Amino acid sequence: MLEPLRRERAIRKYTNRGLLRSYPCDADELRASALSRAWWYYSVELLPGVVMPGSYPADLPMLPRVVLRRCEVADMSCLDLGTMEGVVPVLWRKRGARSVLGVDATNHCVGKMAAVRHYHEVDFGFRRVGLMYDLHRQLAGGSFDLVNCSGLLYHVFSPLAVLASARPLVKRGGLMVVSTNVTLDPDPVMDFNAGGRMHADGNTFWFTSVALLDYMLRYMRLVPIDCEFMPLKAWAGEESQRLGRNLDFEKPSGYLSVVCRAVDSVETDVWMRNSEQTSIEYQGLTDWRLAQSQPRSEIRYDAKEDPDDFDLVRTVHDRRPVMPPAAPLDSHLLALGARD
Repeated sequence: MLEPLRRERAIRKYTNRGLLRSYPCDADELRASALSRAWWYYSVELLPGVVMPGSYPADLPMLPRVVLRRCEVADMSCLDLGTMEGVVPVLWRKRGARSVLGVDATNHCVGKMAAVRHYHEVDFGFRRVGLMYDLHRQLAGGSFDLVNCSGLLYHVFSPLAVLASARPLVKRGGLMVVSTNVTLDPDPVMDFNAGGRMHADGNTFWFTSVALLDYMLRYMRLVPIDCEFMPLKAWAGEESQRLGRNLDFEKPSGYLSVVCRAVDSVETDVWMRNSEQTSIEYQGLTDWRLAQSQPRSEIRYDAKEDPDDFDLVRTVHDRRPVMPPAAPLDSHLLALGARD
């Protein structure tokens, strides 16, 4: 139960400046530096054989990384929400993305991010944006072929409001990857983490059912085209307890990454059509005029894509889930030689 508090104290030590004025090129010096004493979310290799250990087991699959690899980002503009040390932006730049921006609520990882840029010899932009409910205004003028919204929706009071805020930044026909904790409840519901019954982390609020997530995405004119799912039992053992995950939560649950194509309209039911026309929230929290004025994206997805025939709920149930151990390129470890 003390782990979230220790983590919060650790990350607050490094907020508005780099950890170092210069970066060690000697392995022993690096291991003795402030970088090695910092708390890391991702595991990152900074020199050959010198890895900053992150919060996750080395062989745990990183589902957003798996599906983002299928997005052809060369010469594209990309946005990473809740970027932490910038692992996803690093991979995008190595794969030839034209422009990359990472954003986070605070500057809590800027020092480590600067070191990652240095050792991996890439550059990308970063913005502190505060709460994620006003992104289309915070990033006014932003236009992205690919937006990664992973590991974020369960950390906010209103997941739908965050989706509404990010949606206008996606180019028409662009891609958004949404990854979050889910349950397999057949009903369109969200479970609240009351009393830490699902996760000890005080910043984790929601487990959304797959059925509801699918509906919310379509409501935001984001059509699911692919996904990968990892059940909660993948966390079994001491690591699950260390990370505060509750395997006794009464509903089958797990982590889901969904790839969505931004569309101008979706097949809607009567309620959704009525809501789109009459809801003050729907019109006020999303700038649909901006969304509809975005240029069209040419980004391709390197997998079978048939939005009219893709059923998210059925796919999660029928497709073989992702389980540990992960291959190095599918893990939470960013190696120096990694390109995707």
